[in-house]
Amino acid sequence: MRAIFITILFISIISKARAQAISAATIDARAVIVEPIEIAKSVDLNFGNIISGYTNGSITLSTDGVRTANGAQISSAVPGLVSAAEAIVSHGEYNYSITLPESFILFNESNPNKIMIINQFQVTPITGIASPGDDILRIGATLNIEANQIPGVYTNSEGFNVTVSYN
Repeated sequence: MRAIFITILFISIISKARAQAISAATIDARAVIVEPIEIAKSVDLNFGNIISGYTNGSITLSTDGVRTANGAQISSAVPGLVSAAEAIVSHGEYNYSITLPESFILFNESNPNKIMIINQFQVTPITGIASPGDDILRIGATLNIEANQIPGVYTNSEGFNVTVSYN
């Protein structure tokens, strides 16, 4: 009788071990390919006409295109071309980040040794203007002017980079 009990116990243990030795699950897989994020410039950054002064100063151009002078003078009678920069970002309604430079140098076209520095960049995304998944970035900055800045057109044909990337 004891032998039968041991045999039954042994068979019970073996069958449970075999039942737990193999198990399977079905896992689904998928991938979603999204459109690459894109950015295209539509308007350049233009600070307009500025009057050279005897002290250092700056002109802040807001993302709305409004100039504010600090220790410098702007020409109200002949403002010149004044515009915040604009770029269109196509992002398919995904979250993204924006990277602007810390500073950018403008060179006098007639005398490239004379420069002005742009810094304190700021950006305002305007959503839902064109279509869902497209934003307009408005970009402003501060132009730093030295005392007795030499007159002329200051520019930099390389332009500055505005980088967008998915989060």
